[in-house]
Amino acid sequence: MSKLQSQGVHHITLVGADRQSSIDFWEGVLGMPFVFEQPNLDNPGESHLYFDPGDGRLITVFTDESRTPDPARTATDIGCVHHLAFDVSQATFAQAVARLDARGITHSGVKDRGFMDSIYFRDPLGLLIELASYRFTPPQGRTHADVLHRAHHLRVARGDHAIATEHLADAIEAMSAERGPSLSDAPG
Repeated sequence: MSKLQSQGVHHITLVGADRQSSIDFWEGVLGMPFVFEQPNLDNPGESHLYFDPGDGRLITVFTDESRTPDPARTATDIGCVHHLAFDVSQATFAQAVARLDARGITHSGVKDRGFMDSIYFRDPLGLLIELASYRFTPPQGRTHADVLHRAHHLRVARGDHAIATEHLADAIEAMSAERGPSLSDAPG
C-alpha cells in the first residue's frame, strides 16, 4: 500500500464570524497579512479571507456578516481542534505578555515546555491560540523536527521524562558532527 505523502500544511480553514473581527484578530493581533479575499465557492453567502501566518502557507476564515463573535471556548470533544500554535521568534515572544496585556487579552502567562516557550490565549470566537518559540536553532540544512526527533531518542535512552535543553544540545552536537570530518579527527 502506498502512502499519500504530505509535504506540509497547505492551509487551515476556520469558521469565523463577521469579516472585520477576523481581520482585527488575525492581522491586527497576530500580524498575519490579509493577502486576499473571495467568496466561499461552496457557500456564496460567505466570504473567504486568506491570511499569511509567516511561512507563505495560509490560514483562511469563512465569514458571514450575520454572525457575531462568541468568545465561549470552542468544543474540545474527540475530533475537534484543541488549539492552533504559531511559531514566533524569541524577540517577539519576549514581548508577548506585555502586548497581550496592552490589548486586554487574557492569557496563560509563559509556559516552560523544555524545548520551547509557550503562551496561550483565545481568539474572539473562543479558539485556543498558542504562540510558541523554540529555544534552539537547528544545524544548517536540518529542521526543528530533525533535532526534536534526535533529542527524543536521547531522552528515552536516558530514561528522562521530557525533552530538556541538554537533550537538544546533545542532539545538535551529534547532528553537527555528521556534516563531515574535521582535521582534528585525522591521525598525526
